[in-house]
Amino acid sequence: MTAVHERFMYAALDQARAAMVKDEVPIGAVVVVAGSIVGSGFNQSRLTADPTAHAEIVALRQAGLTMCNYRLSSATLYVTVEPCLMCAGALVHARINTLVYGTVEPKAGAVVSTIRALDGPSLNHRVRSVGGILENESRALIQKFFKGRRNNEI
Repeated sequence: MTAVHERFMYAALDQARAAMVKDEVPIGAVVVVAGSIVGSGFNQSRLTADPTAHAEIVALRQAGLTMCNYRLSSATLYVTVEPCLMCAGALVHARINTLVYGTVEPKAGAVVSTIRALDGPSLNHRVRSVGGILENESRALIQKFFKGRRNNEI
């Protein structure tokens, strides 16, 4: 199973690199159904002046259009960084089956870091999660981006 997860996480990393080229926070995501990517996206909040244009949301929107359904109960979402609270909520509403992420986000991650948003007892859907897939690659990309931003501010 790890080889499959790595294959799709590499696709999410490609999306994250596309974000970096556009001076967006390099987070990428892909939605997979039956072994095929049905949605992909990268952070675009600055580009679009849309605070909801996180990689996960962009990928979910595309997947919904591709599948002609906003319910994605057979889908796995791969994302390079642990989702925030908004994105965790979107995963529940989309009925995503499994979340696979690369690295934790200690300041705003809402799966295991700051809150366990997917474990709320009142939720009407449970999303399974797997973390640490291509963790080093995912973390290195984020660190490179923010190091570059800090160096440019000096």
